[in-house]
Amino acid sequence: MAQTKAAFGLFDSVGHGTTRRLGALLGNVRVVVIASVVLICGSFASAAIIQMRLDREQALAQAATFDIQRARSLAAELSSALDRFAAIGQGFAEASLDAESAAALAEAGGAAMRNVAVLDAGGHLISEMKSAPHGLLPLSPAILAQARARAFIGPSADGRSLVMALPAGGRIVAIEVDPHAFLSSMPDALIAFPSGRLLALGNNWNDVPDVAAIALNDESTAARLVEFPKDARLVSLAKLSGWPLVAGSSVDVGRALDAWYGTLPLFLFIVIGPALAGAALAALFVHEFERRLRAAKAVRALRSTRPEEARLLVRLADAERRAIHAERAKAEFMAHMSHELRTPLNAIIGFAEVIETSLFGATGHPKYVEYARDIGRAGRQLHGRVGEILDFVDLDARKNAIIPASEDISLLARECLGAILPDARHRGVQLLAALPNNARALADASAVRRIFASVLANAVQFTPKGGEVRMAVKREKDFVVVTVRDSGLGFSAAEKDMAGEAFRRFNRPGHSTGLGLGLAVATTLARHMGGTLRISSAQGEGTTVELRLPADAARA
Repeated sequence: MAQTKAAFGLFDSVGHGTTRRLGALLGNVRVVVIASVVLICGSFASAAIIQMRLDREQALAQAATFDIQRARSLAAELSSALDRFAAIGQGFAEASLDAESAAALAEAGGAAMRNVAVLDAGGHLISEMKSAPHGLLPLSPAILAQARARAFIGPSADGRSLVMALPAGGRIVAIEVDPHAFLSSMPDALIAFPSGRLLALGNNWNDVPDVAAIALNDESTAARLVEFPKDARLVSLAKLSGWPLVAGSSVDVGRALDAWYGTLPLFLFIVIGPALAGAALAALFVHEFERRLRAAKAVRALRSTRPEEARLLVRLADAERRAIHAERAKAEFMAHMSHELRTPLNAIIGFAEVIETSLFGATGHPKYVEYARDIGRAGRQLHGRVGEILDFVDLDARKNAIIPASEDISLLARECLGAILPDARHRGVQLLAALPNNARALADASAVRRIFASVLANAVQFTPKGGEVRMAVKREKDFVVVTVRDSGLGFSAAEKDMAGEAFRRFNRPGHSTGLGLGLAVATTLARHMGGTLRISSAQGEGTTVELRLPADAARA
């Protein structure tokens, strides 16, 4: 009893667990929709496959019906021809005919009747219609015994033709018949014995059918599907009336199913069309349902929160909305300022150069030329500052695409050293370089040039006369490392922590500082390429900038 209760308890627990799992699955919208789509598509596919099979069987049955009619027509034609040959043989044996009458009878038999011979009861030749019947004689004792009592038809002695033997007033008439002559206009037909022994095939047959495939013992007609190594044929058979022969007609299965093959695209559309439509509708339904479900959960969560939390969530959402609007407004402002600031600055710079060079005549006083030179210098400086700010904003917003590719960092370093060399010579700063022949990294060439130009310009600008700037490139396992070391004033401990931040300027005696965007742009570009830019310095001992870029392992 206790074991029975335990068994029932186990059954109840298993049943409850199964019910819970089934309920969880049914509660999952994606699972239910996918299962429904699979069932619907499976139903359409099953219906289409069943209909395809039924249509195929119907097409084969229709072809078999027409083919049986052709086989019956051929059987009737052969039976009539054999009856005519028997009558011609009887007439030849029973009448004394001259040569012209015999020729007329031979012509009436046609090409299928090769020869007629009259034999005595012992099988010896008495007369022949056309020529010596070498392929017809001798007749076997069994054929002679049957021919004395009734008409007989069978293969000739050489196996190339048929022999019709029938009694005629104590004598035997033997008629040689060519079965292939009947099939000259019917290339898909055949002639055989009811046992399945083949006598003749039409020209369209590529293979010889098996005996069992064309045997027709107890049936008067039959239609069969005969498989061959290369194709298949639908063979229809019909017995001859009055003669132990079978006439057959056939049709290639592929040709019989041409119409059925033409409907296959429609069946595929019936299966694939609903499947695609169902999948698309299911995806839309699930997306819309989940969107509404998320919104409903958010509403329920908001209603369940306390007033203080609700106000905090509202303020957070409002702050997020304001941040998005502010970001969009900043982008629009920068896009407008790029045009609104640079256009008048270009005009100021251009007019100042016109006055400075006295393009349209003398200015009248040397001070005007000096003022024009100052205006042009200030305009160009302001134009450069505006360009730096706008470029930094675009870079920070990732508007300028960075596309890393395999680049030779040593080659880019040589280009930038060549560009900064005139300025270094003018300032009395010596440039030293240690560059390998090939140091390939995954980087953007234009971004690397901007980084090198900014770092080298700062190093040359803040290195005193007689100092030196060293640039070195080396390959490590996973990175290509570029170091630029100068012998300038360096950064203090407080300045080093802020170096690389946007709009951080550090005043140096005897030097005019910019907006502090050079290192900020270089740091951002390095980060976008998957690398890093580090600054190490000690006041009075110079500064070292290290750029690390991912190495190109495939072409190292």
